[in-house]
Amino acid sequence: MNSETHQSTELRTSEPVVVAGAGPVGLWTAAELALGGADVVVLEKATERSPHSKALGVHPRTIEVLAMRGLAQRFLAEGVPLPNWHFGMLESRLDFRALDTPYPFMLAIPQRRTEELLEEHALALGVVILRGHAVTGLEQDDERVTVRVSGPDGEYTRTASYVVGADGAGSTVRKAAGIAFPGTDTTSYGYVGEVRLAEPAMVSAHNEHGALISVPVRDGRHRIAGMDAHHNGAADPFTLEALRETTIRVAGSDFGMHDPGWLSRFGNATRVAETYRSGRVLVAGDAAHMHLPAGGVGLNVGLQDAMNLGWRLAAVARGAADPALLDGYHDERHPIGEELAEHTLAQSALIGATTSDGAALRSLLSKLISTVPELSLALAGKLSALDVAYPSAGHPLTGSRVPGLFDLLTSGRPVVLDTAGALGGDVTALAQASGFDVVVGEQKWTGAAVVVVRPDGHVWWASDRADDEEVTTALKGLGTTFRSPA
Repeated sequence: MNSETHQSTELRTSEPVVVAGAGPVGLWTAAELALGGADVVVLEKATERSPHSKALGVHPRTIEVLAMRGLAQRFLAEGVPLPNWHFGMLESRLDFRALDTPYPFMLAIPQRRTEELLEEHALALGVVILRGHAVTGLEQDDERVTVRVSGPDGEYTRTASYVVGADGAGSTVRKAAGIAFPGTDTTSYGYVGEVRLAEPAMVSAHNEHGALISVPVRDGRHRIAGMDAHHNGAADPFTLEALRETTIRVAGSDFGMHDPGWLSRFGNATRVAETYRSGRVLVAGDAAHMHLPAGGVGLNVGLQDAMNLGWRLAAVARGAADPALLDGYHDERHPIGEELAEHTLAQSALIGATTSDGAALRSLLSKLISTVPELSLALAGKLSALDVAYPSAGHPLTGSRVPGLFDLLTSGRPVVLDTAGALGGDVTALAQASGFDVVVGEQKWTGAAVVVVRPDGHVWWASDRADDEEVTTALKGLGTTFRSPA
């Protein structure tokens, strides 16, 4: 891939939004910004996409997010649906089939392919992606951000209206903005290796020696991952022999492993950014929260961060909304980051529970998951992110996830649902002139007559009566309009 990849050779304004990082979160943020009418440039320090796929799964709410932009079928055509998934590598799996979604499964698809599909989408929307351009620092004032960059031709600066740090747990953007990253240091270590197996096997094992799971991934390779109770995570290289020894201890065989493609260790350090916004700088994904990759939730929560941020920042960047709209991003997503930290730490403890009392705890929880449907459903809702609802204001529906209706949101604009067809023509005209799509008689909402759905698929405002004056006041007071940029 060339160091500069883009759809358009010129930016429409001199001060676009700069997104640092061309991983899944950076690409989705950039696509949402472009869909919302903002100019956007992605700066990625790597010259080539990594051949390794840290993440292997797309969870139900993320598939819904993709469906809201008309992309779900592209992913479904290439991924493998898995109807259940693990929590803390417990023996009893969580049954996703009980979830209230058209996508009741975890979709197995390598992160590399996810990135390729997201990049195609971003480029089609006019996003500029510059590879080999590393953000090295920044300064901001009330008007703009000045970004320092190291590129193929040397050092340079670029001005931006806003900057989004989607540049990983070691985020340069977060550090340069002075955003604290409190949390806990590593107390246990995991490992991952992609190898070929002479005796291919899907294995899940947990005992006094550690934990291990083996799944097929790509090109005839298997991914073997887990935690080793006999290794303290010292800095010695993680080799094929080290993976072989661990696998034999935990699973009783090395399954004839050979030809390693990727070998790595990782810790369970867990941190959440103190704030997701500092002036004109925002953080998302791993730049906002780091944790053990338990349950494969990291990429998914990051994409959902981007979905919450994108429509807000696009409206603000093109002058259609007050910058205060951005505060809602931190207010809504920071608690999600804290919950993510809690349940991944809990899974870390379960995976690392190799003593006899730890085994008893694991056995008890596993039995409860298999015999108490409400517990299984609650944990499945947490892993899948289908349980995410933002604080309500006014009507009890506000902040809740909108089930279905994904095809109504492909434009990236908010939608006014006139469920009874009772709104007057003047109100409908106002909504359309302000950039809202209006849909009549689509669905009843627990007695609500009018529902305004945000571009990210959550209820923005609702009323149990179709009163023209009330709806007019609400539309004017939502804090932004969505007119197409001039």
